[in-house]
Amino acid sequence: MSLRHRNVPSQTGRPSAAESKRALQHHPRQQPPRRPSSLRYPEVRAAAAALKTVGDLRRPPYVQWRPHYDLLDWLALFFGFQKDNVRNQREHMVLHLANAQMRLTPPPDNIDSLDSTVVRRFRRKLLGNYSSWCSYLGRNRTSGSRIGTLIRGGALRWPLLLVWGEAANLRFMPECICYIFHNMASELNKILEDCLDENTGATLSAYSLWENAFLNGVVKPIYETIKAEIDESKNGTEPHCKWRNYDDINEYFWTDRCFSKLKWPLDLGKWVPRN
Repeated sequence: MSLRHRNVPSQTGRPSAAESKRALQHHPRQQPPRRPSSLRYPEVRAAAAALKTVGDLRRPPYVQWRPHYDLLDWLALFFGFQKDNVRNQREHMVLHLANAQMRLTPPPDNIDSLDSTVVRRFRRKLLGNYSSWCSYLGRNRTSGSRIGTLIRGGALRWPLLLVWGEAANLRFMPECICYIFHNMASELNKILEDCLDENTGATLSAYSLWENAFLNGVVKPIYETIKAEIDESKNGTEPHCKWRNYDDINEYFWTDRCFSKLKWPLDLGKWVPRN
């Protein structure tokens, strides 16, 4: 029989002092931050680096600009997008572009840089419906000296993804999304050109002065208008001529009336989607 001392587990179910000491010895006090495992792929690093090209863009007012911010953060601070939406769309975009670059045949010479072919194809696919909508209404796609550079660099797709990520049920109305994006791109152009606000005389800064500005100022008002129309159906018991569904309201954005009546910033006070 061994006479050496053995640590007997506590009868109360709690670890003994010796067991606790050993556990602390093997437990690191502070884990160093780890990079996402996806960053070991050069294509992912290239796509993530493409978002960092903020350059000399005018910084959003009233907030402290941090070194790790990228183009999505820049847009969010100007237009008031939700932080979780920005994170989701960043991951969505980086992985989409990285996967597209991985499928290139033959592979690009410089795998650490995002290939221009990948950017062009993604931009053409993403903005396809918006381009068709502009052509149908005879509207020019938003352009400008600074925004033209961003378009060629593929950055104009970023606000469309952020709009989509926050649009909720408005996604059932793709032409409504086009209308929102068109006006946001126009506003973005004015920001890049350092235009002055007609009302205040100050440099235009969109509407990011309050939290969740895009959700509360754009998405929610349109959604509440749609909900009021749907409520008129009384669970589908009323004739369809007395109310409008998503498709009916979306048709409103196929006409120039959305520009003359709905305007921008949104003026929903007198807007009736059936007129």
